[in-house]
Amino acid sequence: MELQCFPVTERPPELVPGRPQRAWMDRFAARHPYRCLPLAMANSSGWELLSPVGFTAEWNGGTHQQDITLRPDNPHPDFHKIAQTHFSHGVLTFHAGYLFRTPPGWSMWVMGPPNHVKDGIQPLAGVVETDWLPFPFTMNWIFTRPGKVRFEKGEPFCFITLLQDHTLHEIQPVIRRMDSDPELRHQYDVWEKHRSEFNQKIFRNDPEATKEAWQRYYFKGEFPEEVDAPAPEGHVNKRRLKAPKFG
Repeated sequence: MELQCFPVTERPPELVPGRPQRAWMDRFAARHPYRCLPLAMANSSGWELLSPVGFTAEWNGGTHQQDITLRPDNPHPDFHKIAQTHFSHGVLTFHAGYLFRTPPGWSMWVMGPPNHVKDGIQPLAGVVETDWLPFPFTMNWIFTRPGKVRFEKGEPFCFITLLQDHTLHEIQPVIRRMDSDPELRHQYDVWEKHRSEFNQKIFRNDPEATKEAWQRYYFKGEFPEEVDAPAPEGHVNKRRLKAPKFG
């Protein structure tokens, strides 16, 4: 399978595999958020488009295009081709610089970098049918209040990942009592028991629990020892996506 990336500018933004690191996660004591496997996996389950230059964007609260001003740190020949104020109303627009083509049946989820927090501005997400679309899309952020925001050089302004969304309408959500699945009920009850006991030990500063720090069942893809079931197939706790190549 290929994700085809056709540059539509002479110098398109750098495209790199998603990186698991986040500054706010690094600042936590013992880098605690990295123990949350879903967080780290989301951060790296796609590709990032990086800003080629650092710049400041400022919105005065108005509804017109000129109410947002963009100031690059250094002169850059393509800056105003990448970052613009096309949609007005406090919306900052980025051009991806590529026309993407995905395999049949696969669309592209376009969003801000997962768990990448920016004060004063919010990324908008979109799903694009890139298996047929013959023109590129834009990535948009909306100011949440008047003021200034910074995008540093090399900071991701867009995150792309793929999904097979054409058959989503065929999926029927069903709400069932957990007792209707005795094995799942047992697995859940065992997990809940272990979780409660471990948290109580942590609260009491139990030396063994304190040293262990956190339970690793999900991270390792394991069930508690009281569950007689094989390890889940296909469990992944580190994502290594391919970097783009020239073809």
